[in-house]
Amino acid sequence: MLTLPAVTDLPALEIRISGLRGDLRSDHAGETGAVMIYRGILAGSRDAAVRRFATAHLATEQRHLDLMDGLLPPAQRSLLLPLWRIAGFLTGFLPACAGTRAVYATIDAVETFVDHHYAEQITKLPASELRTLLATCQADEVHHRDEARALSAGPPGIVLRAWVWLVGFGSRNAVAAARRM
Repeated sequence: MLTLPAVTDLPALEIRISGLRGDLRSDHAGETGAVMIYRGILAGSRDAAVRRFATAHLATEQRHLDLMDGLLPPAQRSLLLPLWRIAGFLTGFLPACAGTRAVYATIDAVETFVDHHYAEQITKLPASELRTLLATCQADEVHHRDEARALSAGPPGIVLRAWVWLVGFGSRNAVAAARRM
């Protein structure tokens, strides 16, 4: 687990980078959803290995959310947070009820999306504390993805592929909505 830096250069970056507030709003919403995904997994799975996986990654996602809470005052957070909490919980709970393959495929899909999402933001930022923080969060998410991928039991069948597509579609649209609201 990496240590996350404090961000003191945010006000200066906001002046220079158009859309930064919306990006941070989407990051906050995403980390809120991620916490809920792992809570959903814990609520739905009785598999000891899956529960250890979810518990470990929940701690990391909660740390990310705490950092995003510090960057974004409550009045500037997504108005759709209640929806992101429900969607996140279901995104974890439903595959947990279906079994370990579904859990790991879901995490692989979510974290693949998050890796690309953070990469888009990082490329827009100059060298800064915020860029370092986002890169550190991204590295954690890539670790989650790689671990889930290593634990998966081969390629998904058609139903699981459809679910993974739905997760990616939902993630893309959630980011777009969170940036605006």
